[in-house]
Amino acid sequence: QVQLVESGGGLVQAGGSLTLSCAASGSILSVDDMGWYRQAPGRQRELVAAITSGSSSEYGDSVKGRFTISRDNAKNTVYLQMNSLKPEDSAVYYCHAAGYSSSWSDAFDIWGQGTQVTVSS
Repeated sequence: QVQLVESGGGLVQAGGSLTLSCAASGSILSVDDMGWYRQAPGRQRELVAAITSGSSSEYGDSVKGRFTISRDNAKNTVYLQMNSLKPEDSAVYYCHAAGYSSSWSDAFDIWGQGTQVTVSS
């Protein structure tokens, strides 16, 4: 069974920075896609950033130029560097990962428990 453990959320002032980390653990053959999504109260979950095992990335329009996603394939870990944070970035941030666990016929597509990011004005 594969699990995701997130860390790095917290409270920061507008204009500040935070780095989120998410590590996949368990019986893993490969982790293909990893990413971060966020959900603010009363809003739908939205893509923040995603990255493939080959390091191709995509970003939500609202974070382009401010956030950077990266990953360490050896550690099955994805990072989200968030700069120039705004109050509207406040949300619960969820890590997502998809890949294969015990065998190539055993795919997984899972979410972390979420970490709160609060940006004060």
